[in-house]
Amino acid sequence: MRPSRGATALSGVVPVDKPSGITSHDVVSAMRRATGERRIGHAGTLDPMATGLLFLLVGRATRLERYLVGHDKRYEARIVFGSTTDTLDAEGAVTQELPVPEAVFDPQAARAILRGFLGRHEQLPPAYSAIKKDGVPSYRLARAGGTPDLAPRTVEVSEALLRATDPTGRTWDVTFTVSSGTYVRALARDIAPAVGTVAHLGALRRTRVGSFDLSSAHTMEEVLHLAGTAGFQKLTADPLTLLQMPEVAVDPALVRDGRPIALPSATLAPGVRVAVTGGGRLLAVYLSNGSRLTAESVLFPGIAR
Repeated sequence: MRPSRGATALSGVVPVDKPSGITSHDVVSAMRRATGERRIGHAGTLDPMATGLLFLLVGRATRLERYLVGHDKRYEARIVFGSTTDTLDAEGAVTQELPVPEAVFDPQAARAILRGFLGRHEQLPPAYSAIKKDGVPSYRLARAGGTPDLAPRTVEVSEALLRATDPTGRTWDVTFTVSSGTYVRALARDIAPAVGTVAHLGALRRTRVGSFDLSSAHTMEEVLHLAGTAGFQKLTADPLTLLQMPEVAVDPALVRDGRPIALPSATLAPGVRVAVTGGGRLLAVYLSNGSRLTAESVLFPGIAR
């Protein structure tokens, strides 16, 4: 008999190297089956085609989702020139084809184009996205033949590093570091007119979220092998590394009821979030008002570090 919701007492953030061909929700479902724990979610959706770093949030760690999705992200992307699709990636139906100028594959010219996309700009999200309009995901309307009315959003590209060009395959391989909410599919779409053609995303791999690198993630095979065993804790990452917040250590008893805490040392600027720890565990996320801390998310008895 499967344990009831929360009965496993598992908690932690598990970094997974998501394989291609499955959704982020598929990864969550597999983890639920492996552990019997229903309180499992993820931070930062990856499309089925995409691979790479995905954080699974287990048990009390599901409350950390809001703090993890806002980090900058790094991707290795392959842009395929000459055709575009309805989904802006290789899984969609081709909607337009155009010739590709040979000059596109000159590395010096390609780097100059990419430099033009650095910095902050407005990006129109793809129609096939999870953005909700009137409570309905955009992709559902697009699949039904509609045209979602999506507003542009401000995004920032801090890195656009050309790794290779391939005239035969008509591709660029590019490393992008972007702000939260940036669609690399939309970057491929928007780069193409600058070189006189159309394009789509041929491959995508997320290699970093915030300061956490893919090299510390686990394969799906490893995760599912250890998830339901005493080795579960070997899969988890230190939540403080992921949160990137100042740390305040306190007596765990002070956090049990989420009561305000007087800052034990120098004051913090109002509005700063801090990770409250004690007994080797992350106990809560508190918000500073300058001289005291007030509870925002209480995780007591905490998440092991």
